[in-house]
Amino acid sequence: MSEGNLKKWYVVRAVSGQENKVKDYIEKEIAHQGLEDFVEQVLVPTEKVIQIRNGKKINKERVYFPGYIMVQANIGGEIPHIIKGINGVIGFLGETKGGDPVPLRTSEVNRMLGKVDELSVKADSVAIPYNVGETIKVVDGPFNGFNGTVEKVNEEKRKLEVMVKIFGRKTPLELSYMQVEKI
Repeated sequence: MSEGNLKKWYVVRAVSGQENKVKDYIEKEIAHQGLEDFVEQVLVPTEKVIQIRNGKKINKERVYFPGYIMVQANIGGEIPHIIKGINGVIGFLGETKGGDPVPLRTSEVNRMLGKVDELSVKADSVAIPYNVGETIKVVDGPFNGFNGTVEKVNEEKRKLEVMVKIFGRKTPLELSYMQVEKI
């Protein structure tokens, strides 16, 4: 098995609003420690948003999962400690106390990186009425299996703001209709 196959994707929780800064810190620190062989790439998933300002279209990139950075790495030895010690990093998503960070499944990675298949795009054009206060279950993404409460419904963008309890703390997530189902 070649080195390249060992690298899996992990999600690092970072201070919201500082994702790109934290990404730079991680990259610099990895280079500084000479560990580039272990860390393939550090990504802040973004989506392109077109805003119209003064009649002009402006393409902006918006962070897709605020507070989360994706790292493709061969996590072993000191790497989790080095990454966790970086300014702005809160920790790894899904890690157990004293355990290693849990890698994402390939399907989740593809979804987070926007490789969404045609089918779900077609299905997305069907109106799915969710109501504020309704309890839903997250059915895909890193929060698969969590239950949450719908806080806001954005019909236009087909997104829901869902309050999910993660590690005992309530966390607001923006999820598409395709990522949740009614309980």
